[in-house]
Amino acid sequence: MAQAALTGAEARRAARNAGAIAAARVISSGVLFIWQLILGRTLGVAEFGIYGAVNALFSIGATVTSFSLSLIIIRDVARRPDTAGRYLSAALVFQTILALIAYAGINLLATNYDEAARAYVAIAGISLFIDMVGNLAYDQLLAQERMVTTSAVEVGHIAARIGLAGAALIAGWGLLGVYAVTLLTGIGRSAVLWWSLRRTGVHPVWRVDPTIARPMLINAAPLALSALVNISYAQADRILSATFLTNKDTGDLNAAFVIIVGVIEILNTTILVALYPMMSRAGGSNLFHFMVEKLAFFTLLIGMGVGLVFTLFADAIIVPLFGINYIETAAILRVLIWYASITMVFNVFANAMMVENRQRYLSAVHIVGFVLKLIVSFLLIQQYGVIGVVTASVSIECVKLIALAAVTRLAWGHIAPRLLRLALIVAISAAAMWALGQLHPLIGMAGALIYAGGALLLLAPDEWDLLYRLVAAAPGGSLITRVWRREVTIS
Repeated sequence: MAQAALTGAEARRAARNAGAIAAARVISSGVLFIWQLILGRTLGVAEFGIYGAVNALFSIGATVTSFSLSLIIIRDVARRPDTAGRYLSAALVFQTILALIAYAGINLLATNYDEAARAYVAIAGISLFIDMVGNLAYDQLLAQERMVTTSAVEVGHIAARIGLAGAALIAGWGLLGVYAVTLLTGIGRSAVLWWSLRRTGVHPVWRVDPTIARPMLINAAPLALSALVNISYAQADRILSATFLTNKDTGDLNAAFVIIVGVIEILNTTILVALYPMMSRAGGSNLFHFMVEKLAFFTLLIGMGVGLVFTLFADAIIVPLFGINYIETAAILRVLIWYASITMVFNVFANAMMVENRQRYLSAVHIVGFVLKLIVSFLLIQQYGVIGVVTASVSIECVKLIALAAVTRLAWGHIAPRLLRLALIVAISAAAMWALGQLHPLIGMAGALIYAGGALLLLAPDEWDLLYRLVAAAPGGSLITRVWRREVTIS
């Protein structure tokens, strides 16, 4: 059967929608990162610890509430717009029930938090219901390809939330003011999204249609389980710290967590999202395995460089960002940065597993990794405190990476010698950066150029070709390729 051609109007609409989502994501991520830095400085270490502990539980509650229904709803309503009202009513009923379960669950998990943290969990948990209502309308608007509308609402919501929360902090309302503003702006977001949806003519159709509801839940269940395991794995450190240690320990850990999330988001997630369609088209071919191997190696080079800089100069990075009160975060960051480096490589292999439809094995790795992390973290936290928790995270993430790399088709005979040469470059660079750092931390960080030069020497000609294509495909790549010219066909 011949495939229908993509019309110019459809192509322009797709480009506009993708651009709107990308712009909203970049703006939101950048603003929220800056906001975390401001919040950490303003609240102080202990209250920032409470904030991190509450957000960790809230993230799990939000995952339970969503039940990954968004993916199913957007897909099915986009295919059959006439079912939008029936999907809306079914999701409204089920997600309200799930929000009640999630609210009870996160308050139960907070039993061992201190009194202030338990109170904030109860307050913040109200947002599960508010956000759920807005997200229902958000999904329906995405199914209608109204990405410009949803992106504008999201950016406006974040701007209002941060602006009003900042005013609340200035007024001396502290963390209570932050959560009060979160509830208020959440109501505003939901109201605007529902108003936008009603303008399209979509509204709940009652009663709940079992032919819609049953398949929706069955199809979403495996996705929901995977999402719950992943988010619990990511948030376990802060939850365990808040349960067994002090708010100050959790505050120091939360500051390091903010840095780690930023590193992964900027250096890994964005790139993998952009490359996933290309990897999907090449799936199963020799080109696909070539891409996976080279992308994993590129990511390893970046991760080792980042790990060196943060390990050697954590103090010089943390203090300017969060203030002198967070000096103890540096010790945590020196360990936790390697979690980011390992995770970035792991994510490359995880994406490859998704392309090859090997989600079952990937899910098994996530589940076993989560169980091991809980066990090892519980054992180490008793003796080593917060350092024990992050050490467990790095160790288990390394085990997960090995589990994926072992079943990925890699040319180990070619890779092993390169890894040994990389280890030598890391050792030489670390010594040079440490020596330069004795003069001044900034001079030491500039010494990372030594590592960069050594890493570039490891690249083979075909890797230079792939790197050139990736640079050419990146935003602004045409400007770089005017200066850097290579005899490579860019497709």
